[in-house]
Amino acid sequence: MNRPDNELLRQMFSVHLFGTSLGASHFFLVFLVLLGISTPTIADDTVVVTVTHSDFRTAHDGLIEAIESEGLVVGNTLPFRDMLARTAVGGGAIPYGEAEIIQFCSSVLAAELVREDPRQLTLCPLSVALYSLVEKPTEIHLAYRSPGGSTAGRRRAESLLQRIVRRAAGLARLHW
Repeated sequence: MNRPDNELLRQMFSVHLFGTSLGASHFFLVFLVLLGISTPTIADDTVVVTVTHSDFRTAHDGLIEAIESEGLVVGNTLPFRDMLARTAVGGGAIPYGEAEIIQFCSSVLAAELVREDPRQLTLCPLSVALYSLVEKPTEIHLAYRSPGGSTAGRRRAESLLQRIVRRAAGLARLHW
């Protein structure tokens, strides 16, 4: 019996793509290959700590102090909000009142990470984003991407980031 839905399936599997006929077996092969291609998504491994009733400068200074108290040196401060304003990419409103990304590295931790797996080079330098939103300028957010806990080095990196963010948040609350 040739039902309408069978006809539709027959037509779907005999479509011409780029001038080449695709049978059912080719269709499923292409489908399986496409399943293997991943697209980047927003990471759910972002850790955010929010400090209320503070200001950006105090939180910034607290973050620098927290990094330096670990014996580390700030490698770079990226003025993220300013970059967005300067380039005006996307044409929409910028959600940040202020936003910076502070980068730093521990040579001991970096060496451990790359000895475990050379691909872990992508975890260096570590960074913490510091931002406030336009509608809530006295709420300061400290955020970082968790390196995870699959190796001893990653666990140490996570612990370091937690300590830095916790100390920075505490200093921002004190308005030191």
